[in-house]
Amino acid sequence: MRLKGKTALVTAAGQGMGRACALAMAAEGAQVWATDVNAKLLDGFDGIDGIRSVALDVMDRDAIQRVVAAMPAIDVLFNCAGYVHSGTILQATDEEWNFALNLNVRSQFWAIQAALPRMLANADGKGAGSIINMASVCGSIKGLPNRFIYGTSKAAVIGLTKSVAADYVANGIRCNAICPGTVDTPSLHDRINANADPVAARKAFIARQPMGRLAQPEEMAPLVVFLASDESVFVTGQAYANDGGMTI
Repeated sequence: MRLKGKTALVTAAGQGMGRACALAMAAEGAQVWATDVNAKLLDGFDGIDGIRSVALDVMDRDAIQRVVAAMPAIDVLFNCAGYVHSGTILQATDEEWNFALNLNVRSQFWAIQAALPRMLANADGKGAGSIINMASVCGSIKGLPNRFIYGTSKAAVIGLTKSVAADYVANGIRCNAICPGTVDTPSLHDRINANADPVAARKAFIARQPMGRLAQPEEMAPLVVFLASDESVFVTGQAYANDGGMTI
């Protein structure tokens, strides 16, 4: 029970990596507030000990503030919400750019801004808390074709992570990012099925993974649990690649 006594907020917890990590944290003893913009996706948490489901649109700053204020405490924040855009800079539109930067970056800014005052008040005012942001190997770590907007937004997440870590390292607050490779999630399925030849598209995604397979969402969860736990108490400002060898 590495997270016993901790309360965690997880965004985009309805499916994929968010769901896997919410379940893993609850299994380690955390009280998890699992949120998602799609309330129906949260029905799968019904009856699971340690998880409270809350509908939340992370594009709504006031809604984030309300959820954080309603929590009895907040020790862990996992910013998992995001979206993958396809295309080059010449194919990008202002609308796509704004949507990606708002969802992939600004929502994390808002969630951290809401959670930080409460984390600073933890440990009798000495401060304690772990913030974990969803980044990607695609961005400042590695460039991938047809991921201009996505890669830009995820590079920004790593910059955001390091900035928060630097500002609050002396206040008991840690901020780290996870950088997955290609993960077999419903989001990936949607992108695959949007191709004219989904079979070929899936093969292409697998081909860019040196291990010859896609990651499973559950394979991201141990890293998130580690970063949420006191085992990583000396770790902050890091971007962890969990990528099946993409960045070797």
